[in-house]
Order: sequence, then structure tokens, then C-alpha cells
Amino acid sequence: MFAFGNGPLSDPSLSLSRFLALSCLPIKFQQNPNFETSQKGLKSMWNYALKGFLICLFLKVYDYSDYIHPKVIWVVYSFHIYFGLEIILAVLGGSARAILGIELESQFDEPYLSTSLQDFWGQRWNLMVTRILRPTIYDPVLNASTAIVGRKWASLPAIFGTFMVSGLMHELIFFYMGRVRPDGGITWFFLLHGVSLTIEVAIKKVIKRKWCLPRIISGPLTIGFVLSTSFWLFFPEFLRYNPMERALEEYAALGGFVKDVYKALTFKSLNNVVQNYDGEK
Repeated sequence: MFAFGNGPLSDPSLSLSRFLALSCLPIKFQQNPNFETSQKGLKSMWNYALKGFLICLFLKVYDYSDYIHPKVIWVVYSFHIYFGLEIILAVLGGSARAILGIELESQFDEPYLSTSLQDFWGQRWNLMVTRILRPTIYDPVLNASTAIVGRKWASLPAIFGTFMVSGLMHELIFFYMGRVRPDGGITWFFLLHGVSLTIEVAIKKVIKRKWCLPRIISGPLTIGFVLSTSFWLFFPEFLRYNPMERALEEYAALGGFVKDVYKALTFKSLNNVVQNYDGEK
């Protein structure tokens, strides 16, 4: 609704297959892919393999959750969510490269190396959502606010409005995932980060980057703030949906589906061999 009248949100020259992929999947095409980008993607296979191995270790850790402090388990959850999302999106990217011959933009950029909330949310974490919310929420609110508070400060209400919409979206997603009545914890998490990021950006505008904390200090402060607020507001709400039980059920269902497909294909292949043999006789 906010983006009404701003023109198409995707490239009109896209083929139908690429338009459908762009519309239905959490992806964005690279405009100018190059050899260095492709090589970086190939080298990162070891990175994904390591993260897949760590996810397997996390699943084993959950077996001993009764003997481990809950906060430690929540830290494991944090990395589990990040590693899982990155691997899933990497599979989507590999499939798009193989089927459509296109390169996809990265969705994560090592968020644990963030040095500020602006760096975390704008440059490193779930970048697909950032790219979706910018033209649909941030830019329209920015343009509307410019006439009220001026160009210099218009980004502040735009940031807060974007986080408010993101919080409501996550509440809806979690409701569909767990069918549990929401209590607003997820929305409060994003509102808190929206206010915090708004203050951070305002301070940067005032001091004009004349002074900033060294990375060795700003990095731990940023990740500490993200984790502590997640423990306070995000994870208690997230764990209400029994995510691990649901994930294991999904894994089992997927494994059963693959097994059934394999059996069906094997039976069909064997049946064809028998029919050909009978025909030769």
C-alpha cells in the first residue's frame, strides 16, 4: 500500500520463469555477477559444510538440555537458526544457479561480526527482508517524513516504521507456524530494536562520525545487546511453538517423502526392466 504509485518493484524485462522464482522465493538476482563472486560462492562450500556439522552437534546438545543452563541452550538456538537459514538459502541459490543459470545475492554476511545495530540489521542479517521492506515501507515513510521533519531526520521515523511492520509480520508468521495466540513479545522485540536503532542513527547524525568506538568494543556490545534482548523477548515467545519438535517432525516427513519417491522410482525402473525382458522373450 505504501509503495503504490512508485512503479514496478521488479524488473519488467524478467522472463516468466525468473519472475515466478523472484515472486515465490526469498531471493534476489545479482545484477552484475562476476567470476570473483562465483569463486567466493564455491569456496564457501567448506563454510556451509562446517555449519551443517555444527547443526548436527547442536541436535545432540539438545538431548542434554535438562543438564545445561537454559541461557546456554538459547545461545545454541541462536546459532542454530542462523546456520539453518543460511544453509537453506544456499541450497536455493545453488538450485537457481543450476536450473535458471543465475547468481543470487547473499542473504547473510556473518552477522556475529556486526559492529553496530545499523550494521547488523542493514548489512548482515536476513538481507532479503531488508531489500523487501526498503521499497515498500522505508522509502515511502522516508518521503512522507521529509516534508514534516526535513531530510536530515526523516530516516528516523522511517526506521521505526519499518521495524514496527517487521514485528507485526513476524507475529503473523509465528502464529501460522504454531497456531498459538500471540502475546506481543515478538512485536515488542522489534519495537525495542527500532527505537534503539533510531537512537543510534540520531547520535551518529549529531556527532557526524567524528568519534566512534573501536571494533573490539562495539562488536561485543552489539552482539551482547542482540542476544540479551533476544533472551528477554524473542526466545520465550519462539519456544512457545515447540520449534525443535516441529522441526524434527518436518525432517521426518521430508525423509519419508524422499524414501517413498525413491521406492516408487526404483519399482518403476525394475518394472520396466521386467517388461522389456518379457517383450524380448
